[in-house]
Amino acid sequence: MPWTNQGGGPWGGSGGGKGRWGSGPQQQGPSSPDLEEMLRRGQDRLRRVLPGGNMGGRGFALLAVAALALWGASGFFTVAPDELGVVLRFGQEVREVQPGLNYHLPYPIETALTPKALRVNKIDIGMREVDNGRGGIAAREVPQESLMLTGDENIVDVNFSVFWRVKPNGVGDYLFNIQNPQGTVKAVAESAMREVVGRSDLQPILTGARQITEAAVQNLMQKTLDHYKAGVLIQQVQLQKVDPPAQVIDAFRDVQAARIDLDRSVNEGQTYANRVIPQARGNVAKIIQAAEAYKQQTVAEATGETSRFLKIYEQYKKAPDVTRERMYLETMERVLGGASKIIIDTKGGTQGVVPYLPLSELTKPAPSPPPPAANSPSQPQTSSGGGQ
Repeated sequence: MPWTNQGGGPWGGSGGGKGRWGSGPQQQGPSSPDLEEMLRRGQDRLRRVLPGGNMGGRGFALLAVAALALWGASGFFTVAPDELGVVLRFGQEVREVQPGLNYHLPYPIETALTPKALRVNKIDIGMREVDNGRGGIAAREVPQESLMLTGDENIVDVNFSVFWRVKPNGVGDYLFNIQNPQGTVKAVAESAMREVVGRSDLQPILTGARQITEAAVQNLMQKTLDHYKAGVLIQQVQLQKVDPPAQVIDAFRDVQAARIDLDRSVNEGQTYANRVIPQARGNVAKIIQAAEAYKQQTVAEATGETSRFLKIYEQYKKAPDVTRERMYLETMERVLGGASKIIIDTKGGTQGVVPYLPLSELTKPAPSPPPPAANSPSQPQTSSGGGQ
């Protein structure tokens, strides 16, 4: 008796829709009709049509042609827009077909599988989206998946999402190398996130290292799935929430505030140091340059005086009297040049002080009168009479 297509094909078992080794395909194409049942039904209908119910050689020929036509037409199948077709010939993959109407050799020669290989799938880890009863969607925490230990021995609550799809030209690996693609991707994602978080400190994960963490998890997941030959492409990893556990989040926020205050104080001190230190260095350089200038000036003056003294001494040795008198006159000129002088002529035998004209007093500027007080009324000037 011919074998049927019940049980997933020539290698079928109790779980319908499985692949060559009882694992892999998640969706099966339309099952092929039972050839024996088709022949039996066609024979019964032909007996009703033929006179007397007897079939001659021509009747059997027509029946065979009709059966072959139906059997050949059973090879047409449709692939949805988000699916790819995989044609198996005696259980072995021979080709992939694109969405649309396609054809394969009738069962049992060839069969077709149509997994949703063009659809982008999303897996949430650490949370689940559930109906809140009011027509909306709420997130339910799953601490068994989200609580992780960091490299500095802190606990962090991480919720993230993974977007994945079947690799181009990898539908065969997707169908036959992994039994549960959704569960496999989820397990690999959770393992990769725990490994990356376990190598990192808590503070960078909470602040500026989110993109670095996402990229590291995506690369590690892709490397692991490629090692499994799963035929899965990880398109993106998104961190949804990264917080300390709810039991210690208040204390953690206090610690964060204290660290922020510490950083602000350090920055203020550094700003003050950056302002004061260059100013002090400038003052030091100014003092050093002034001292150097004074040193050069003093040495130059001493050198000049020494040279002048030596030249005067050379002239003194040649004419001591003339040089001595010249030095006396120059000295008296320097001493008396800026002093107030009163000349008294005592010739002629006069006694006392002879009247003189104080020319030096006439040349002095007259002192300016003090300004009048602001609150006192201005006094009119009165001209002094000449009669008294």
